[in-house]
Amino acid sequence: MTKTVVAVYTGQGLAEPLKAVFQEMLPDCRLVNIIDDSLIGDVVKAGQVPPGVVKRLVQYYRHGEELGADVILNTCSSVGEVADDARGMIGIPIVKIDERMAEKAVEGFHRIAVVATLPTTLSPTMRLIAKKAEEAGKAIEVVNGLAEGAFDALGSGRPEEHDEILLRTALRVAGQADAIVLAQGSMARMEQRLRDATGKEVFSSPRFGVQQVKELLEKR
Repeated sequence: MTKTVVAVYTGQGLAEPLKAVFQEMLPDCRLVNIIDDSLIGDVVKAGQVPPGVVKRLVQYYRHGEELGADVILNTCSSVGEVADDARGMIGIPIVKIDERMAEKAVEGFHRIAVVATLPTTLSPTMRLIAKKAEEAGKAIEVVNGLAEGAFDALGSGRPEEHDEILLRTALRVAGQADAIVLAQGSMARMEQRLRDATGKEVFSSPRFGVQQVKELLEKR
């Protein structure tokens, strides 16, 4: 029987790259995308996740359940804490795209830099890593790697500038860290470039997230 995954997006940028990961790792899965690109704009404008975004996200998770999903994949790190809270309201598993990534980073390293283009993504990711370290009983240091200006550059159609800002940020924090975590799934295409430039282990979320979905589907 074909398994169904509903992926919930707060923006457009990750849908196609993540579809390719699903085609590689779960080729027989039915993937349904729910995309509301107003969500991330509202989060950025508010500087946090406002109540209206919480309400819409929970509605989308419920829509996923109604669509017959076996698993829901929350693809946005900025709203991951909403997914945490919603798990008690939804009758099927909700996978956070970055949760397994955070666990693996904590498992292998003590000083972890988080690179993000938005404060609203940076802070939840840093909290997630700290939470996973606490659950593992491990003392770690989390380094702030805010790539200021990169989000605006990408939104203004300057992807090369976005990538260069990310590269400079990664090089800046590399001296303070043993590993680098990319807070946004859309940064995954930069993973190898940043690994080569910094000489550090670099983690991105899409493959880890889909691997966690795959494991859950195999159990169901």
